[in-house]
Amino acid sequence: MKKHDREAGRGPPRPLLPVLFEDNHLLVIEKPAGVLSQGDGSGRPDVTVLASDYIRERYSKPGAVYVGLVHRLDREVGGVMVLARTSKAAARLSEQFRARKVRKIYRALVLPGLPEAGDFQDELTRGEHRAMPAEPGQGQDARLHYERLAQRSVRLCTIESKTRCDRETDLLRVEPETGRYHQIRFQFSVRGHPLLGDRRYGARIEPAEGGIALYCAGLEIVHPVKREPMLFSAVSLPAWAAGSFANNA
Repeated sequence: MKKHDREAGRGPPRPLLPVLFEDNHLLVIEKPAGVLSQGDGSGRPDVTVLASDYIRERYSKPGAVYVGLVHRLDREVGGVMVLARTSKAAARLSEQFRARKVRKIYRALVLPGLPEAGDFQDELTRGEHRAMPAEPGQGQDARLHYERLAQRSVRLCTIESKTRCDRETDLLRVEPETGRYHQIRFQFSVRGHPLLGDRRYGARIEPAEGGIALYCAGLEIVHPVKREPMLFSAVSLPAWAAGSFANNA
């Protein structure tokens, strides 16, 4: 996707929005970290606006175009997103997400100390701009599975003093079974292992390039019309998440 500059005096250039796949029903993109999934009234560019601009330009479509947002990534988190190009595709994809039939594959970076693999199950509730623990039976069920992909030294930076250092870290593959607000971030933080860079949940160090060490590396869906399974993998992993691993996105 080309960069789209706003009209003079109306803001900075729009960010790139790499396209991984497209047909008449789907548009699969790789959202950069820092870009909103959906507009928040601030005027900052978001995925729906950028995708609409892309479709309008690529197919010379005047006026409004349809882009259906069927799931979201936190603003601070980059990675694969699937958008619908028709209302029928949006309804069918939304049902897959509701029925937990979509496989979501993340990469995350934490300090060592967790077992090599594990399953987390918690109850949480949504507070103001963060997930919170809930009383038993009073919250939403949150479940995920994780596996360690690698242990390796990574250049990190302290959040407060910006001091750089090399530290041993665990690179994880995380597959959430549920899709709760800030779920992955919350579930690692309550076990004393906040994702690196996630200061909202207690992290004190971050990757040298900044940001939260969480990235959606892959999504597996069933095509809403062709009914074929499709796996989409990120092509622009951040430096801390890069690397090829057998049987992992």
